[in-house]
Amino acid sequence: MAAPVPHFTLNNGQKIPSVGLGCWLGQPGAVDTNGRNVKQALKDAIEEAGYRHVDTAALYQDEAEVGEVVRTSSVPREEIFVTTKLGNSSRESAEAVQAAFDDSFKKLGLGYIDAWLMHWPQGVSSKTGKAFGLEGQDGPTFGETWADMEKIYESGKVKTIGVSNFSIQNLETLLKTAKVVPAINQVEGHPFHPDDALADYCKAKGIHITYYSPLGQPLKRTDVLKDEVLAEIAKQTSSTSSQVALSWAVAKGRSVVPKSSRIERIKQNISLVELSSEQVSRIDRIHKEDPKKYTRLNIAAANGDDKTVFGLTLEQLGWDCGFLPLGFPGKGNTITSID
Repeated sequence: MAAPVPHFTLNNGQKIPSVGLGCWLGQPGAVDTNGRNVKQALKDAIEEAGYRHVDTAALYQDEAEVGEVVRTSSVPREEIFVTTKLGNSSRESAEAVQAAFDDSFKKLGLGYIDAWLMHWPQGVSSKTGKAFGLEGQDGPTFGETWADMEKIYESGKVKTIGVSNFSIQNLETLLKTAKVVPAINQVEGHPFHPDDALADYCKAKGIHITYYSPLGQPLKRTDVLKDEVLAEIAKQTSSTSSQVALSWAVAKGRSVVPKSSRIERIKQNISLVELSSEQVSRIDRIHKEDPKKYTRLNIAAANGDDKTVFGLTLEQLGWDCGFLPLGFPGKGNTITSID
């Protein structure tokens, strides 16, 4: 049975649609194996599939394309929730943060931005390539960057500010000085890594969780969509494993931004199904019953050679779970290899 696609209300009263289209790897000129690019995929998502939530970032290099599609859509601007993010290399000063926002604002060309997130706790020095953001590092702390974002929020050009990839540890540090509580924390989340402790903490603080990579990534022996529990529930609900994984996340109160350029998959991803409490609980137990599945899969952010993520260690990020496909476990992982 099809379930409605709900909105979630943020701590500032804004509403975020529960399912959005992720635009990572949609940079200008990039096409998929079918020759489709981000503009066509996004146009189809909005016009044909009914998406009203779009997730991009300065890092993705496709803000101009996203803005063009939203501006020329038959759907009123105010009905589409657009998220973008502050890049790691634009944080060395308040002026750099302002310039980065102005650049995103101009490229999108939408009159306002619905949500602007700090993409990572760490910035990256344009001179040395080294990470900063924590106390004692050579550059502004993420708390200072957040203060810069708060000032821009006051301008009214962005309706919501938030963070991404923040752990409980780093949120606690941020909240000690923040005047505005982040409305959103966008993190990797899927049945192999639900990060429930973080979600519970954020809920208590009034911070909404959005999952990126909600369907995982097709890595050897870590493919979420091949999981037997998801397949069984998909059969029970006359749906697919991807629909089950996304419906599970939404049932737990988290929005999702899956990426796809195929119209069939785009339509499928927004077609949620109703899950019973027992089905939700079964999915919750997947990573507990098989520890080999407890892993992060967004390996594009990780450096397996020096065991860092954009220059910070798992300990500095406050992550207990690492990247098993890279032989890069965290303290919460019970094994060091998936082989």
